[in-house]
Amino acid sequence: MLAHIEKVESGYRATYERHLNHPVEEVWSYLTDNEKLPKWFSELRVDELRKGGVIKFDMGDGTFDELSILDLKVNSVFEFSWWADTVRFELSQESGGSSLRLIENIHTITDHTPKDLAGWHVCLDVIEALLDGRTIERKDEWKIWYERYAKEIEKVTLQ
Repeated sequence: MLAHIEKVESGYRATYERHLNHPVEEVWSYLTDNEKLPKWFSELRVDELRKGGVIKFDMGDGTFDELSILDLKVNSVFEFSWWADTVRFELSQESGGSSLRLIENIHTITDHTPKDLAGWHVCLDVIEALLDGRTIERKDEWKIWYERYAKEIEKVTLQ
């Protein structure tokens, strides 16, 4: 299911919802543990896991951008800057597992926005697959979701 994308006062907001058949602590470890994080987002490394701490994004050219951790509540909230935007993971326990919500607050829609949205979508699918002991072919999945998000962005920006 596509993320819900809406126009908000500060720009746009994309909200993804996932219901996972795994405990919050297990899901949390994939979001914050440097042993598991690269399995679904190879460019990210948590440098200091605390509010005010840092996540490093490997630019692939030997340099790293530092993204600030804006909010952190263990097993519940993990929010960080995403350049001009923000990404927030919210976790909660529910019957038979947990609920994972990813909220990206997007300052400005660019040509890159549908790429990012498709990327987050596939990342969440990969986390779920890893938790379930499955694998996903990222590139094929990303292409499918990229086309869908490009159309969705078009709809939202025309409103």
